[in-house]
Amino acid sequence: MSKILIIDTSTEACSVALEVEDKLYEEYQVAPRQHGELILPMVDKVLKQASIRLSDLDCIGYGQGPGAFTGLRICVSIVQGLAFGANVPVVGCSSLQAMAQHELDKEAASHVLSAIDARMGEVYWGQYQAENGLMSLVGEEQVIHPENVTINDSGASNYHTVGTGWETYSDELSKAIEAKVQLESVASFPKASAMLPWVKHQVANNQATAAELAQPVYLRNNVAKKKAEQGKSN
Repeated sequence: MSKILIIDTSTEACSVALEVEDKLYEEYQVAPRQHGELILPMVDKVLKQASIRLSDLDCIGYGQGPGAFTGLRICVSIVQGLAFGANVPVVGCSSLQAMAQHELDKEAASHVLSAIDARMGEVYWGQYQAENGLMSLVGEEQVIHPENVTINDSGASNYHTVGTGWETYSDELSKAIEAKVQLESVASFPKASAMLPWVKHQVANNQATAAELAQPVYLRNNVAKKKAEQGKSN
């Protein structure tokens, strides 16, 4: 049986999950700006509960974003340090995908629209649908003004909605897509335990990587890069 530790500090929530022989140990706390103080004690607690050491792990998963810049840097740096010291590989998981996966696992939602408040009048946005027990991205994740979001036609008549973006911009997001879907709004943060299906899938398919290759995903950086590239081509 696999032993997988997952850490996420991509949003206001600080979350750790450890699965050992199909038994789950979990710590979760919404604590803005306290991630650096809380995360390592949380890791230590679940390891002690399971009576294992870091070196016993098969993999360390992490929330790669999108999300808060500082939280992502904290997560990646801690994961790299732990994984390198224990000589175990790592797997990143999207925070948007994790929220969608939670809805699939807990609410049997097959179509989910994830939105995280990205500040500056924007949201991190992703559309997901269930495929073989995993939430798969439809289109691409993006940072976008809420009034400009669109959805790809997947034939669904109803979508679950998750994330702080729906709390902050519910009117704008609903108006942008209301002609196409009926919404069930459920606000949430990513949870490390919801990343387990994706991380286990990647491990099973030999997609885990070395600790030094762990990287956060900054969608705003992607947008800036694309604009720079467009400027060079003009």
